Amino acid sequence: MNVEQTQVIQGCAQGALTGEVAFPDIVGRLAQIGVERYHADYSRREITYYMVDGDSLVVATPHPSHAIAVEFTASAVEAAVRQSQRNEHTYLDFIRKTMAAGCVGYFVQITGRHVIYFGRNGEMHIEYFPTANR
Repeated sequence: MNVEQTQVIQGCAQGALTGEVAFPDIVGRLAQIGVERYHADYSRREITYYMVDGDSLVVATPHPSHAIAVEFTASAVEAAVRQSQRNEHTYLDFIRKTMAAGCVGYFVQITGRHVIYFGRNGEMHIEYFPTANR
């Protein structure tokens, strides 16, 4: 991974936390530099970015610690996603709400154009990008 790719990735992670960069812009920037997917791990408070060539980079995302609900509630995750799509809350709010819904993390599949949210027991909820063809 080169310096430019590392800087773009770190800028996207920081921009999400501060609210300076929106999800569609993050996906676009990451796709341009060859990121095919990333995994946000709420428990470890980090995101791992995976390049098309197999390389990866782990970036700390020091969001506030919140309790993760034991039960996974897909409808609450979906509601938080819809609020994000309408710009009704910040990424930090999104993290808090999805953790309260039992989400332990998610995979953004940039090339597959969808996000897989998952709970502690392997429960999943899939959200397709609004422009994705299914």
